[in-house]
Amino acid sequence: MHIADAIEMIREAVGVSAGVWADLGAGTGTFTRALAELLGAGSTVYAVDDDARAVRALRELSSSKSGDVLVTAVKADFTGPLELPGLPRADAQLDGILLANALHFVRDAEGVLARLVKQLRPGGRVIVVEYDGREASQWVPYPIPAWRWPHLAESAGLTAPTITATRPSSYSGILYAGAATRPLLAE
Repeated sequence: MHIADAIEMIREAVGVSAGVWADLGAGTGTFTRALAELLGAGSTVYAVDDDARAVRALRELSSSKSGDVLVTAVKADFTGPLELPGLPRADAQLDGILLANALHFVRDAEGVLARLVKQLRPGGRVIVVEYDGREASQWVPYPIPAWRWPHLAESAGLTAPTITATRPSSYSGILYAGAATRPLLAE
């Protein structure tokens, strides 16, 4: 996917102008670049992947900066405890989490997503980019069809799950972007 396509895929889902985000399962950074383009000056994107080659590519991206957005490459498995450099080891530190073509590699998507939601500030967003209409395969072992996204988001404690964009996939089926929000704290 080209960066311009990735930008259009997540534009409506991002819905904010600045903040601290994590792109989990970032690969070589297509969606990291897209997110950096959409976020405002002063934002930070933690690009997290556990593949050493991907992290090298992400480090090149982070050393070049993306406009006025700081991109920090992190080698880590997002299904385990998430520690991001420069952030306290506390919950509720992120304004958003992007999981583009990443959650379908996780057998326990509900459990992992519920744990990740704790890293979001109240009002923070989770965005997934996944395939609709794909059968399980080595490339998409645990598909998350669009009809499942609302249940998955709500079971993780998120509210207002929506599908914000769709486009035909080059591989099979349809890609969709889903967004949901961590509820604001009750006063």
